[in-house]
Amino acid sequence: MSRHLDQTIADATTNNLSFAATLERLADLELEARRRRSIERRVKMSRLQASHSIDSFNFAHHKSRQQARLRILKLLDLDFLHKGTNLVFVGNPGVGKTMLAKIIGWRACQANHRVLFTTAMDMLNHLLASQVDHSLVRKLKLYTEPTMLICDELGYLSLDQQNSNLFYQVISDRHAQKRSTLITTNTAFSDWGNILYNTIIATAIADRLVENSEVFLLSGDSFRKAGKNPSPPTE
Repeated sequence: MSRHLDQTIADATTNNLSFAATLERLADLELEARRRRSIERRVKMSRLQASHSIDSFNFAHHKSRQQARLRILKLLDLDFLHKGTNLVFVGNPGVGKTMLAKIIGWRACQANHRVLFTTAMDMLNHLLASQVDHSLVRKLKLYTEPTMLICDELGYLSLDQQNSNLFYQVISDRHAQKRSTLITTNTAFSDWGNILYNTIIATAIADRLVENSEVFLLSGDSFRKAGKNPSPPTE
């Protein structure tokens, strides 16, 4: 408000604006500046590192992308966040799971939602280390409190009992609070018993994710290996 005070008063004098109208204009400027700063903080805290747009996602790369196109575009209205819906992207490495996750996360940041992007192993290593200095309860909040948690690359490494239990804690807390979690994985739900400590933990985690979720299956060859060049649709 202070930066725009002189110009706003000058404009008000020129346009014969009332005191109330002038004050309202200053308040609008202040609110917009606060909104921009808030979004900047959201982006910085999200760990997304760069902007991501749906325009860069090639729906023609594979038939599975074309089939899911309308469902994916619908996610960008962020209605799923208000419903606490979870998103799960399943597919082989390089098919666009992480890219889609970052696009959706970036859109949520721009709408001033609190977002956190992390790989599954980074999150679990962080939580595991926090047990040493007895800060686990506080560190868990980092992953349970964001409106949207993006947990990337689940399934690339098998988890032992301790890590599986920590992962369960995160998912269970977020499920109880009806906060959206986005998981990218190269492993089908039926095989989660192979990457988590046992089928009991795997089932408990999957049940909480699937209860209120949308699952997207992405197929085809690695888009990265194709050099990110547009390719004709494949079966």
